[in-house]
Amino acid sequence: MEDESAPAGFELGLAYPDEHELTEAIERLVADQVASRIAAHDATLWGPEAEEEAGKRLGWVDLHVTSVPLVSQVTALRDDLRGRGLDRIVLCGMGGSSLAPEVICATAGVPLTVLDSSDPDMVREAIDVDLARTVVVVSSKSGGTVETDSQRRAYEHAFEIAGIDPAERIVVVTDPGSPLDQEATDKGYRVFHADPQVGGRYSALTAFGLVPSGLAGADIGALLEQADEIAEDVAADDETNPALVLAALLGVANAHGVDKLVLADAGSRNVGFGDWAEQLVAESTGKQGKGVLPVVVASPGAPNATPNTADEVVGVIGPMRDDDPEAASGYGFAVDAPLGALFLLWEYATAIVGRMIGIDPFDQPDVESAKQAAREMLDGGSSAPVAAFTDGGVTVYDTSGWLPEDVTTVREAVAALLDELDPERGYLAVQAYLDRYGDPSLAAVRDVLATRTGRPTTFGWGPRFLHSTGQYHKGGPATGVYLQVTTEPDQDLAVPGRPFTFGEFLRAQAVGDATVLSKRGRPVLRLHLDGSEAARTTLREALG
Repeated sequence: MEDESAPAGFELGLAYPDEHELTEAIERLVADQVASRIAAHDATLWGPEAEEEAGKRLGWVDLHVTSVPLVSQVTALRDDLRGRGLDRIVLCGMGGSSLAPEVICATAGVPLTVLDSSDPDMVREAIDVDLARTVVVVSSKSGGTVETDSQRRAYEHAFEIAGIDPAERIVVVTDPGSPLDQEATDKGYRVFHADPQVGGRYSALTAFGLVPSGLAGADIGALLEQADEIAEDVAADDETNPALVLAALLGVANAHGVDKLVLADAGSRNVGFGDWAEQLVAESTGKQGKGVLPVVVASPGAPNATPNTADEVVGVIGPMRDDDPEAASGYGFAVDAPLGALFLLWEYATAIVGRMIGIDPFDQPDVESAKQAAREMLDGGSSAPVAAFTDGGVTVYDTSGWLPEDVTTVREAVAALLDELDPERGYLAVQAYLDRYGDPSLAAVRDVLATRTGRPTTFGWGPRFLHSTGQYHKGGPATGVYLQVTTEPDQDLAVPGRPFTFGEFLRAQAVGDATVLSKRGRPVLRLHLDGSEAARTTLREALG
């Protein structure tokens, strides 16, 4: 059915098997005044254990107002930089610090180079392009994100070698009082403070989303206006509130074991929106063995985008069509709106889903475990993994000993991993620790494996997915199997001032995450390519 009462600027269509159940869920949310209490920063909505964290994470509901002064500041800096011939913007950031600007700029059609990787080839490629006209935005909420710190050090070194003062080229976005805030101020960098009452994945309309996007040329004032136009509607205790409707659909579905959310782009004006929503939903809900797993697909015709499994909600992002949503016998929706409005809609809906399934949507308790495992490996505090075998330029690693002893080829190893998939509840996560700019072709394997397995299949570039779906992998339902792909770089790159290289750090991140997943009983298969074309051929053939 289509929601005729959706606010101006929205198109919202729904499908569900039980109208009475959905209506009751919406009425309960209205009766409990959930929407207005979120707007009023009521930290008690998610229970006593979540109250402390929620109490300092609800500033996002006001950003359509509180972020307005940023617009003139960013515009003035952009004009000054362009007046000096500095018009190439590079963003160094991870997770919420990079995903929102990437969507904003792609939607606006303005160029932004997003460096959200520890891959040495990708870092080198970003630095080697047009350094003379480059401005680098370094974004880190905590001020201690190792990936971002390493990228900043590499750029500082490159600027200094080129005889360029880094203070003329580096702009910092961070929370006030962070270690990065102090260091950047001491070095004379331009610093923008983000709202400390907003968590990273809810920060699209803070300085983290607006500064790099505005410097790149996006109309960030219009973005805030779009959010402002829907703010009253999503904060209303009313059965027509689209955030309540969307959250009720996802929450009711989850209660019935429908815990995968397929997001299909149907010609949306909001380019790459699914990648931003993926982090918001997965990292907010995937904990305590619960959660909603987003599965981002390219189009409504892609594998997983039709309701052929009983545990998928099919969501279409884009203009409404006569056949949307395509889930007559299950749960589905189609939604379209301006980007600023979509940001606020999904933030409200995700926070409400957290209440419905009984988790704190503002913490990320399992993200730190993989970081700690990576640090231990870099410090020599853990032993290097032992290879199972090598085949065709690919070395196979089985972290927890689940791989059958008689498996001796990459093709057999992949087949063995897929055999571990629960045919009713399982999902496959492909994790590619590769240069996504230099060789983006591996992303096509998502569709191949989704067709091969008939199960929900996700694809994430490492290490950026660690700040996104990585929380769900470790904290959500234990139904996943994990395929890691790593490789030897064309040339490693030192991290200035650190006792490790980018290549060593990237390897430690992959191994660290695999170690944590394995300790939690998740099957992980790592395929390490030696960098040759023969190894890539072996991989392609094994994946089918």
